[in-house]
Amino acid sequence: MSLPQEDTTLTRRPAQAAKPAAPSPAEPHEEPGRHWFVNRPKVYAADVKGRFRQIKWAALIVLLAIYYITPWIRWERGPGIPDQAVLIDMVGRRAYFLWIEIWPQEVYYLTGLLILGAFGIFFATTLAGRIWCGYACPQTVWTDLFMWVERKIEGPRTARIRLDKAPMTGAKFARKTAKHAAWIGISLLTGGAWVFYFNDAPTLMSDLLHGNITSGVATFIALFTFTTYFFAGWAREQICIYVCPWRSFQSAMVDEDTFLVTYEDWRGEGRGPMRKSQSWEERQAAGLGDCIDCKQCVHVCPTGTDIREGQQISCIGCGLCVDACNDVMRQIGRPIDLVRFDTQSNQIAKIDGKPERVKLVRPRTVIYSLIMLVVACAMGIALMLRPTLDVSVLRDRAPLFVTLSDGSVQNAYTIKVLNKTHIARSYVVTFDGLRDAQLSVAGDEEAGSGGSLTLKADADTVATYRVFVKVPASAVKSGSTDVSVVAKEQASGEVGKHASVFMAP
Repeated sequence: MSLPQEDTTLTRRPAQAAKPAAPSPAEPHEEPGRHWFVNRPKVYAADVKGRFRQIKWAALIVLLAIYYITPWIRWERGPGIPDQAVLIDMVGRRAYFLWIEIWPQEVYYLTGLLILGAFGIFFATTLAGRIWCGYACPQTVWTDLFMWVERKIEGPRTARIRLDKAPMTGAKFARKTAKHAAWIGISLLTGGAWVFYFNDAPTLMSDLLHGNITSGVATFIALFTFTTYFFAGWAREQICIYVCPWRSFQSAMVDEDTFLVTYEDWRGEGRGPMRKSQSWEERQAAGLGDCIDCKQCVHVCPTGTDIREGQQISCIGCGLCVDACNDVMRQIGRPIDLVRFDTQSNQIAKIDGKPERVKLVRPRTVIYSLIMLVVACAMGIALMLRPTLDVSVLRDRAPLFVTLSDGSVQNAYTIKVLNKTHIARSYVVTFDGLRDAQLSVAGDEEAGSGGSLTLKADADTVATYRVFVKVPASAVKSGSTDVSVVAKEQASGEVGKHASVFMAP
């Protein structure tokens, strides 16, 4: 960063005294000073050109491309397995992310992703405020797209204001209809693309074109279409200001070294329009600063925030006001960056005549970085070392045991063998901790009997067996006996275990 040049001083200019608002008499049915609801003025965001507007366009294009293209990317996994690169298969109870396959038993990976996402936003906020909100939040991206469509159909800011104030005519009705039709079209594409993440995209597209979709798919497309249309077309900035929970506690993530959209009031105040015949020396003598009160920073803001009033919860940190103000400063021959991304410590340093600094390594950033690194490493190690075999055992509770005519005691178990590989496998199952135990499988003589069983599991499936365990009277221990159910894969030798108990009188 560099200090403003020319004759800009670093002394704080006195602000113009605000005229007190004339009190308005209360309505007869109202209590003075008590208002139940205040209508929020509609925001007519103006278009602007500049560096931050270009960054927002680039972010919008990249993010929308990722959203719409990802379901169509293929990833070969073998016969009988979906080849969609990213797929949440609700029917098959799987989640596929490129080469990674997540089973329902591994939902903790989702927890890890949520932790990474949360602390990633914390980290970004600590560095640059609500940069996520301004550039990458889905609400911002789709609202930006809807506003672009609105400007293309209804015209620039002043034209839209005049159109809304004008009585309904054929031309106005046609423009409004065209705008909402375009919004609904975008919303329909958005809802349809979201459903593609939960179904095979080419198959679902063919079903859509032939009108052969299930009621569940139709319901979700309608739901996501409506929410996109409502949030991005109607609610817009009110989602960011009133609904989004992040705006309530994002202030706890920032400090004096966080880059925020900042108005240099020591330069700009007091505000006042600029007359053509007025020199800057005359403005300074009159106590006026660089801000000519053109309100362009307010007009381009998607939430209608006046950044000159200081940091506010409604500011999403997009920086469009910086582009608008810089354009005005260039036109009137004053230094740019009256509104800029800056830190509180730098602003204080400028006023005191001290050098600026950029302090990225701080306790907050270090802690957030370490947390993300630990979680990412833990997830990576867990993925690399996760077994391809999982065994679960459920013992029958009614009855707890059966005493047979020869005095032996029998327990029944439901054993599930999870084969996470893409080939069929066989497993030798034993019960460790029971002496002279005899095992058998209900209705499956091929599994064998005796001290061990041979259980098979097809590729990428869970094989379920009902197993009976009989212990002779001479080997039975009264009460509960701890056992370990061990399944060993015959080819690779991989072992899976599950603890259980054997009950006896």
